[in-house]
Amino acid sequence: MTSRAQPKAHRGAEAVSIQQRRYLVREASALYASPISRCVMDPATMTREDRLIARAKKVLSRRLGEPGAVFSSPHAVRDFLVFELAEVAREVFYAIFLDAQNRVTSCEPLFVGTLTQTSVYPREVIRRCIELNAAAVILAHNHPSGVTEPSMSDRALTNSLKSALAMIDVCVIDHFIVGGTARPMSFAERGLL
Repeated sequence: MTSRAQPKAHRGAEAVSIQQRRYLVREASALYASPISRCVMDPATMTREDRLIARAKKVLSRRLGEPGAVFSSPHAVRDFLVFELAEVAREVFYAIFLDAQNRVTSCEPLFVGTLTQTSVYPREVIRRCIELNAAAVILAHNHPSGVTEPSMSDRALTNSLKSALAMIDVCVIDHFIVGGTARPMSFAERGLL
C-alpha cells in the first residue's frame, strides 16, 4: 500500500509543478497577450455580472480585432485600443495594419518596453508592413502613467515612422496614445501627423 500511495502523492506533486510551470509560461507570454486573455476568471467564482462582462469582451474582441474588420470611425479605433492597452503595466507599441480598403489585416503589439519607455525600431515596423502587404497602418502605444500627452520623443518617433513608411508607400493614418481609461490622444486630430 505504501508503494502505491507514494506514486500518487508523487504524481500530485508533479501535476502541481506542471501547473505552476504552465502558469509561469502564461505569465511570460502575457506581455503580448490582450487584456482579455490575461484576465481569465474561474467560472466557479464568477457572478452573473462577471459572466456578462466576459461575454461582452469576447464579442468586442472578435468584432474589432478580427482580420477583415473595418474601423468605421476614429471612435471605434479608440474603443479597441483602450480595450487592448488600457490595463497594460508596461509601455507597449501596437500597430493595426490595414489593406487598401482600410480593412484590418492584423492587430498586434510590436514592441514591449518598461514602465516609462519602449524602444521602437522603424526597420521592424517596415518589415512587418511588407510581410502583411499593408497599405496603411494605425500606430498606438500606451502610457502606463495615464497621461496621454505626447512627449518630444513620441513626436519624433511618429515623424520618423511616417517618413520611413512613406518610402514603401504605407500611409500612417494616425498614432494614438492610450493612458488608462482616459480618452486616447490622436496625433491626427491634434494636427501632429
